[in-house]
Amino acid sequence: MKILSSIKLTILIAAVLVTGALAETHTVVFSNLWPTLKRNTFTSNGPLIAAIAFQRLLATYRINAGCGADGQGCTMVETTLVNPTTPGSGSSTDITLIPPHSFSVTTGFGYFNGCNGAGADCISTNCPTAFHNPNDTHVQVACQSDNVNLAITFCE
Repeated sequence: MKILSSIKLTILIAAVLVTGALAETHTVVFSNLWPTLKRNTFTSNGPLIAAIAFQRLLATYRINAGCGADGQGCTMVETTLVNPTTPGSGSSTDITLIPPHSFSVTTGFGYFNGCNGAGADCISTNCPTAFHNPNDTHVQVACQSDNVNLAITFCE
């Protein structure tokens, strides 16, 4: 009986170690550079699906940038951070200016801890790195790395 309990404990410990080693996690770092650097971090313990980010208040001055509850009227970043299970099924991030969204502040993003250097910046109304209509799928930036993180910067 003692040997059987020992075997069950060993299997349980091995299962916990394997599960812990396979745990998916993604961190998003938000930086606002106006008027001074403000930084916030969010960590998702698992996939982060269909998340959005936009600059609603302009830093310490608490000026409403005119954004709606879902980013209407503002530059918006859309992202899904997920470990790929098949080729092409990993993370994807983009900047959208599809109406009712519109350019409000310079905005950029970049992956880190995988796909380093992949990202996009939008510095004007006509930025070529943003969706302007739903057919602009070429502006999506994909990443096929496990546990990739994302930095989003406003007011660059």
